[in-house]
Amino acid sequence: MENEMEITIAELIVHAGDARSLAIQAIRLGRKGEFEEAERLLGECDEAMARGHEQQTKLIFSEAGGSPVPLSLLMVHAQDHVMNAMTVRDMAVEMVAMMKELAQR
Repeated sequence: MENEMEITIAELIVHAGDARSLAIQAIRLGRKGEFEEAERLLGECDEAMARGHEQQTKLIFSEAGGSPVPLSLLMVHAQDHVMNAMTVRDMAVEMVAMMKELAQR
């Protein structure tokens, strides 16, 4: 069970990291005026966030079902990645939209 927990946490970290990277790439494409590609990457970012959310939901249901999720440095690290990815994704969406509006002026 411990190994399964570590795998779930590692997948959460990977998906959050992928989402963050895709959001940063979208911002960089927006700066170049490549808005369609930036928006495509934001869609991929959302998909990565959804996969990460699936892993997070597994942990939540496990705890809600009476199997507490052990608090570890790895778990804290995973949650930090998730929150960071969510923030970067939200900012990327806004930044790409602003760059698109500015380019249309």
